[in-house]
Amino acid sequence: MSGLKRFLKDTIIYGIAAVLPRVINFLLVRVHTDALPADDYAVNSDFYIWTALFAVLLTFGMETAFFRFYNSENKKDALVSTSFISMLITVIGFVVVIALFFDFFQTFFDFKNNPLRLKLFVGILALDTISMIPFAYLRVSNRPIRYAGIKLVNVGVIVIINLLFLKFIPEFLEQGENLPTLIKDHYLEADKVNYIFIANIFGSAISLFMLMPYLMKFKFDFDFHLLKKILVYSWPIMVAGLAYVINENLDKFLIKRMIGDTEMGIYSACYKLAIFMNLYIMAFRLGAEPFFFNNADKKNAKETYAKIMNYFVIIGALVLIGIVAYIDILKHFINPNYWGALVIVPVVLLANLFLGIYYNLGIWYKLTDKTIYGMYFSIVGAVITIVLNIWLIPVIGIMASAYATLIAYGSMAIISYLVGKKYYPVNYNLKKIIIYLSASIGICILSFNYFRGNFWISTLFVLIFSGIIYWNEKKELAIIFKRK
Repeated sequence: MSGLKRFLKDTIIYGIAAVLPRVINFLLVRVHTDALPADDYAVNSDFYIWTALFAVLLTFGMETAFFRFYNSENKKDALVSTSFISMLITVIGFVVVIALFFDFFQTFFDFKNNPLRLKLFVGILALDTISMIPFAYLRVSNRPIRYAGIKLVNVGVIVIINLLFLKFIPEFLEQGENLPTLIKDHYLEADKVNYIFIANIFGSAISLFMLMPYLMKFKFDFDFHLLKKILVYSWPIMVAGLAYVINENLDKFLIKRMIGDTEMGIYSACYKLAIFMNLYIMAFRLGAEPFFFNNADKKNAKETYAKIMNYFVIIGALVLIGIVAYIDILKHFINPNYWGALVIVPVVLLANLFLGIYYNLGIWYKLTDKTIYGMYFSIVGAVITIVLNIWLIPVIGIMASAYATLIAYGSMAIISYLVGKKYYPVNYNLKKIIIYLSASIGICILSFNYFRGNFWISTLFVLIFSGIIYWNEKKELAIIFKRK
């Protein structure tokens, strides 16, 4: 159990690094939805759809490849410097192309007459891409506390700028307070939504500055042969990442263009309530990916992976029930004008739980160097997303996108499990997993449709499910938390 305990410890620390900043950013949703009408909030969502897409293209699956080769390659200097320089060259090429065809991209991204927005877009992508390898190094070298510290500084900068320009300055102006002319004039002339992106680029710049000392300790040793091996491994992961971006963002993109900016803004704001499940999955991935690679050669590796899956589903089911049970409390983190899309939240939460299960299952193709299967699975999910959204949005509106996401991620998890049995069989406890998932789904249906707003019954549901888990898992839990 020592490996499992180490995984749990690292995941908790990474959880703080991932969860706390994202929770704080989630709290900013109320600031954003109070300051911006739904149409402008849709601009914010659109900006980050494009950012997510180009982030995958620029990083080219390099992060997972870095983990894969870190423990198998003796030349750590060569791996770090080759990976980092590759990212740097990619960023320089990206910036040059945008600069040469600036007017074309301004129209392509629908940034209209807002050149600053395109510059911010390029800057955020460039800084985050260059930061990827240093952050990956901190993870793979078991430095979760330093990783968490830098992430927390990043979010602190973002929060301060958001609050200053979207809350405090507007409040001061409404109250007739005297502000310096430079600040007042600049604020009144600027597009409010741009301040969200300005905050992001400052946070990214400070993060990169804090990461540079870790790069300076490595010797320059660029290895073309190693780069070729990395790219052969990583390109299917990049394609899979593009398919994931489609699964996550095509719904918002199509809603805006098929039924309007307002509907897209409302949908995007309520989608944010799924952040708690996303944060859980993110914390798991940050700890799990390097852990899986570092422990792949252990005798009991598959047994450990099966246990991790079991506990992942348990905690995910609890998160699902907890959010649905208290959704009428959590909704107040969003402006009431955006509550019309709350019905999507339980479906999106379940969809993201299946996505987390897929990530857990997907370790087989990463460990066996069959990353092309991850590409195939993601393409299947993307096709499902595209077809169902185009077909059903005109029929049932925003619910089409929620159902499409659930079906896509559920299908990917099932297919990955079935194929993985052939190449890297892991004895997952399917009976327990199915029981926990079925029970949590049933409780959510009852809570959301029949007892919504009744917090006594909602709390009872949570306690009953927690009691069932404790009764079934108490022996395993006692072993994990047993003191030496």
